[in-house]
Amino acid sequence: MLKGIDPLLTPELLKVLAEMGHGDEIVIADANFTAASLAVGKPLIYLSGEGVARVITAIISLLPLDQDVSQPIAYMQVSHQTTGWCSALQKQIIRELNDAGHALAGQYEALERFAFYERVKQAYAIVLTGELQPYGNFILKKGVICEPLAG
Repeated sequence: MLKGIDPLLTPELLKVLAEMGHGDEIVIADANFTAASLAVGKPLIYLSGEGVARVITAIISLLPLDQDVSQPIAYMQVSHQTTGWCSALQKQIIRELNDAGHALAGQYEALERFAFYERVKQAYAIVLTGELQPYGNFILKKGVICEPLAG
């Protein structure tokens, strides 16, 4: 255990977060996600006892979001729903990230299911949770921690 670090963040996950560079993406996926086949060649971390919202809260406590892109957060759009429709879990996560000041309303991108899968292929790592709500899949793009530029 380390002081000030969420105990959900395992040594394996901490290593992955530290290795990621600016612009790298990490997927936080529900229990039904096709993680094993999409994770070929990349770290796959199992947190099967936790839900997506809890895992995102832990990760975002250390991971800065990319401020050089307009939408550093993506989620899987629920199939057969109108554009803009979100599940209860998606609404919860968006609300929590907004309320904590990690993101603004326009910084989320809904991706059609197969477009989401294609983007996952480029991700740095996947965290597979025990979340049972379908379409509980998010992608976070890592930003930078830096000092102000001297001029």
